[in-house]
Amino acid sequence: MSLPVTETIQQLVLAAEGGQKLDFSLQGMISSIEGFGVVVAGVLAIMSVYSLGVVAERLFSYARANGASRKFAEALPALLKDGKFQEAIDLAKAQKRGHLPRVLGMALAEYKNGLEALSNKGPKDIGDFDIVAAVNRAIDRGSLRTVNELRRGLGALATIGSTAPFVGLLGTVWGIIKAFQKMAIEGGGGLGTVSGAIAEALINTAFGLLVAIPAVMFFNNLTNRVEEMTVDITDASTELVDFFMKEGR
Repeated sequence: MSLPVTETIQQLVLAAEGGQKLDFSLQGMISSIEGFGVVVAGVLAIMSVYSLGVVAERLFSYARANGASRKFAEALPALLKDGKFQEAIDLAKAQKRGHLPRVLGMALAEYKNGLEALSNKGPKDIGDFDIVAAVNRAIDRGSLRTVNELRRGLGALATIGSTAPFVGLLGTVWGIIKAFQKMAIEGGGGLGTVSGAIAEALINTAFGLLVAIPAVMFFNNLTNRVEEMTVDITDASTELVDFFMKEGR
């Protein structure tokens, strides 16, 4: 091996000051981060903890919603067949953590109240009204509220997934600037002068990617789950409206 190549390799593994060997392990480079890099690493750590918290909470909420909706959907047909609308409404309230009970419960309550309103004339009675249209409006209101609740936290998860790499890059750019400042002050042009500082600075970019990649993956997964539950709401609501139209005839 030629002498210039040997010297270059030695410069890459030796610090510019004191001839001390650099610790290129992950723990060693993280512990060597200082100044503004520590602030960036702290921000990324907060973003990581928050995104993991959102993912855990959403997964638990979706599992609970699916379980409650399944119980409600299994018991509802028999109650509707027997005309037990109040029992169906009570069941929806008991399983209120599910997405189907929230929406269909409002539709059932609107239908029951509509029947009572048509059978009893009040002092301000203005005539007949379309119960099915009223039920559809109740379904629309319930669907908007429920889907909005299901999407809670996903916006923050998307923001973390899109901005974490840039936050890490900010720390890296700052570290590289410091590395070149150090090289200018010391007057050296060797790789050993800046290699350690640049390697340490790149940790922030790696950390940013480590935060962003799981956030984006879980955001896509949770978004797909919300879409599936939205389809369930639409499908079940349509079937319920069809039942009301047939039952009314």
